[in-house]
Order: sequence, then structure tokens, then C-alpha cells
Amino acid sequence: MAVPTRAPAASDVSPFRAAYARLTEVFPSLGVTETTARESLPEGSGWVRASALAEGGEALQEFLSWDAEQILRDYGQQGRPDVVASFGLHRYAWPVCLLVTIPWFLQRRVPRLPVEAVAFQRSPGRLAVRIEEFACLPDDPAAAAPGARVVPGEEALRAEVRDAVAAHLGPVLAGFRPRMRRGSRALWGMVTDEITEGLWYLGHLLGEEPRAMAEAELLLPGSQKPFAQGAGFRRLTGPDGAELTTRDRASCCLFYTLRPEDTCVTCPRTCDAERIERMTVAR
Repeated sequence: MAVPTRAPAASDVSPFRAAYARLTEVFPSLGVTETTARESLPEGSGWVRASALAEGGEALQEFLSWDAEQILRDYGQQGRPDVVASFGLHRYAWPVCLLVTIPWFLQRRVPRLPVEAVAFQRSPGRLAVRIEEFACLPDDPAAAAPGARVVPGEEALRAEVRDAVAAHLGPVLAGFRPRMRRGSRALWGMVTDEITEGLWYLGHLLGEEPRAMAEAELLLPGSQKPFAQGAGFRRLTGPDGAELTTRDRASCCLFYTLRPEDTCVTCPRTCDAERIERMTVAR
């Protein structure tokens, strides 16, 4: 008797469709399209493959030209090459991390996304993915789906999240690194921040900010190599006694090189008193 072959997970009905639809619903500036095993990732019209960014050649240079032009247009000065590269890496890594963290957060499903399986169209803000393998828990209805790999529990699934992000962004960091003037720890510090702050922000949009913060702290409880530090949320007290949440970034976005007087509220350069003032005004 012939043994049936296992079909790829990128079928017409995806275990990730609902999570990615919910992501776009609350954050319309990012859309996610899944390709099937019979389709190629989109090309042309501003699309760039993650694998091309990882190569660090002409495709990366063209990708970063958008950031260089934006900096000159918005700030009236040319950005240093490392600043341009930092902006470009952030604008890629932040949404790509959501491809992994949001289905994990919403459905406890973790896709594997090698660089060959992702394409990015910066404007209007779209990602195309081909998911052929994913991890899930034993009681997940998708556990019997093609490409599913069952893991025993929540901590094992968190390890899958970390591994999936690292496996995708590791090659991309290698492509960006010659332009960044930063070492490995600083680059993985950027990834640490993209994971944490992306999940934190989307948790807020989803109406589940406290749970998102708690999940981020379990996901990154401390130094989990190659990541630079834990999620690191901490609480400050506002002038009215209200609790304000902040964290210290593991990396610097280098925005201060364009506007020295203006730092991120989570930047280590921003003192707690200024954080409290800015967060109180924003409420």
C-alpha cells in the first residue's frame, strides 16, 4: 500500500489567517498575505525578499535608499550611513517580529519563517509569508494540520518563539551589520527591543496590554541568548499617584543624531523625571 505524502502547511486554509487578520484589523498600516505552496512570493513594485536583505548587496542598498530620502526630507539633513541602516533595520524587524509573536499571543501557534519565506513591501506596508511549519500545543485544534509540530508546554512554545525570531533575523542582521557600526550584542539588543515593544504596543491596541507585558516578561525573562536582556518593564509613580509603565531599551535607535533634544521615552538617556512628565502629559 502506498504511504500518503504529507501536504505542506501553506494550504488555502491557514492556521494563521485569523491571527494575521486580527493584526491588520487593529493595526491597518500592516497587512499580511500568505502564499500557498503553489505560489511564489510577490516580486517587483517595491517588494524585497528577506533573503536579499540578508545578502547585504544591491537589494539592501536600494531598500535603505528609502530611509536616507526620508531622513533628508523630514529632518533637513543627511543621516549617517549607520543611522540610515539602523532606521531601515528597525522598520523591517519590528513588523517581522509581529509575524511570530502575534499568532503566539492570540492562538499559541508559532510559525517558522526562514528568510526565503518572507517578502516585505514597505509602502503601503505589507508582508508576504509562506508558512510550511509551525509549533503548537497538544490541545490546539491545528495540532493535526499539515506542518504542525507539537511541543509539550508553554515554556517549550516560548522557546519556539525565540528560536523562530532568531532564525529569521540572524541572517538579516549579518546583511546589515557592515553598515551598522555595531557589534553583535548591540544588534541583538535591537531585536530584543523589537520583540518587546512590538508585543507591548499591539497588546495595547488589542485591549490586552497587561497580558502582553506579562507574556513578554515570560518570553524574555533575562539574558536568553542571543537576545541582549529581558523585557525589563518597570513602574514609575506619576504626580497623581498613578502607576506608569516604562522600560529601558537594550539598544539605541540613534534618533538623537538628528534631534539631540528629543529622545525616546524608553531611551536610557531619558531620566525618570522626564519620563514621568511626558507620560503624564500624554494621558
